[in-house]
Amino acid sequence: MSDLQTPAARPANPRFSSGPCAKVPGFSLEMLADAPLGRSHRAAVGKAKLKEAIDLTREILGVPADYRIGIVPGSDTGAVEMAMWSLLGGRPVEMLAWESFGEGWVTDVVKQLKLDAKVKIAPYGQIVDLATVDFNSDVVFTWNGTTSGCRLPNADAIPADRQGLTICDATSAAFAMDLDWSKLDVTTFSWQKVLGGEGAHGMLILSPRAVERLESYTPAWPLPKIFRLTSKGKLIEGIFVGETINTPSMLAVEDYLVSLKWAKSVGGLSGLVNRAAANAKVVWDFCAENPWLQNLAATPEIASTTSVCLKFNDARIKDGEAFAKAVAKRLEKAGVAYDIGAYRDAPAGLRIWCGSTVETADVAALMPWLAHAFHAEIAAQV
Repeated sequence: MSDLQTPAARPANPRFSSGPCAKVPGFSLEMLADAPLGRSHRAAVGKAKLKEAIDLTREILGVPADYRIGIVPGSDTGAVEMAMWSLLGGRPVEMLAWESFGEGWVTDVVKQLKLDAKVKIAPYGQIVDLATVDFNSDVVFTWNGTTSGCRLPNADAIPADRQGLTICDATSAAFAMDLDWSKLDVTTFSWQKVLGGEGAHGMLILSPRAVERLESYTPAWPLPKIFRLTSKGKLIEGIFVGETINTPSMLAVEDYLVSLKWAKSVGGLSGLVNRAAANAKVVWDFCAENPWLQNLAATPEIASTTSVCLKFNDARIKDGEAFAKAVAKRLEKAGVAYDIGAYRDAPAGLRIWCGSTVETADVAALMPWLAHAFHAEIAAQV
């Protein structure tokens, strides 16, 4: 162990948490000086900020003009629950899951809404075969499994002439992966993922087909006020121009605006996608050179470029969970990587956030430290 040489370079920013994620490069609190603190979100200045956030989201993500975009409470969780409670129940439902949050949506639909849904669950490291899915049913799925590091490679399997709605939790995909809007009827995400925003706020994007369902279908169960998207059978349009259901944090809104404007400065969506892909490639290349570390994703085409999940592969490791926690602890103690342990429900290993706000140089600087921590922990077991 004493022969191990400590790496010379260090990541300038050791924040590799998968949520909340790293702030935009160069972030400072001074960037939030224009936040209208102490003002009503219903005042002209508050409405303007909220509408600007919606408009910039549409511009950067390339959301079609006839899709509605709303800011909703409860982060991505609130947005997904709002969609499921408001839209499901009128036709058959298929639930697809390949990680813990997707399984959480299954639980809510089956045990809380008590729908007789068809459930398809893939083990960690794999995704459900979309060719087996009946898209004449309403289908709920995550695009990118934050806790499994597995994503959809594309939306080709979703038919354009589907009869059901597709409800997609895209919280670790939006702004880092190409989303085919023609295949998505409901899309949700939160500010604290790819753009490194603050927590508590979610985004809900509705296709015209989803709006039509909302205005023609009434669920069998009562809806709390915080979930209501219609009034007297019509969509509450105000929600989709910045008139939020509850009071938003104008400080968090300003922070989201800072992130959106930074996104434009690095080339918009294509620049963001390329940044995440470059970051993930650093980790993938490291795994290829060090077989004791492997991507949890079973095949390259489904490997996430944001939440890169890893597993150790070495016969000397006696207790995989304890070993992975020890490696993560070493890296945190050294101040080179914070919060990179695998999610509590996922297989033992590491999870390195490689989203668009992370600098590729920082990922590259982390890799020698990862090797150092691995070999130090192996030596400590002998």
